[in-house]
Amino acid sequence: MATTALQRTTMYHGEDNAHINLEWTERYVSIAAGVKLAFSGLTHLFKSPFTSIIKMGAGGYLLNRGITGHCELYTQMGKVSTEPVNVNIRSSFTVNKPRHEVYAFWRQLDNLPLFMRHLESVEVLDSKRSHWVLKLPANVTTVSWDAEIVKDEPGEMIGWSSLPDSTIDNAGKVRFKDGPIPGSTLVDVVISYQPPAGGVGTGIAHILSPVFRSMVNEDVRNFKQYMDIEDAGAVIIVEE
Repeated sequence: MATTALQRTTMYHGEDNAHINLEWTERYVSIAAGVKLAFSGLTHLFKSPFTSIIKMGAGGYLLNRGITGHCELYTQMGKVSTEPVNVNIRSSFTVNKPRHEVYAFWRQLDNLPLFMRHLESVEVLDSKRSHWVLKLPANVTTVSWDAEIVKDEPGEMIGWSSLPDSTIDNAGKVRFKDGPIPGSTLVDVVISYQPPAGGVGTGIAHILSPVFRSMVNEDVRNFKQYMDIEDAGAVIIVEE
């Protein structure tokens, strides 16, 4: 595969790969934006000195960011390479309802927003496909994707995965087992996601990870409360 001028230059000058945390696409964007800002600052230096100096400083930062492939802000977030960031969350809990009843409730996916308060909606498209809309805390923004049920064992397990080209690569499964108390159900939930491709997406993953964990744990308790509303003495166990 042919290399670009920037790639050849960095290879010849011994670029320190240990500190690179920007992918090539984002590096190119940084360089282009840096050149544009710096040029704009120079051409208007005498007309608007203060604004021009700010533009030249920002342009220089972006140029350095693109040429070196290193972003200190990403490093502070925990992103120290160009490898994709995967987030995995696991929760286990017991509800005082029979296994078939808990499975049936969860299998009707448009029931999920009843207890998952961070889900704005789940629209069932057909027997396997559904459209999910998630709202982040404080209604900052929404994230949506289409998912498909890839495994369905009635009364025992539901597995799903996001469809290609979804905003977030999401997958998960829920297992249902008889609980320690007759008539109770042990529910084991595993959810994983990978943020959008590219440096920006993987960079913010370290910020979104604790947010998603908090959201899932809260929703687990909401589900527990929703299903056990008449069983105040039930026990909940949450694992991460």
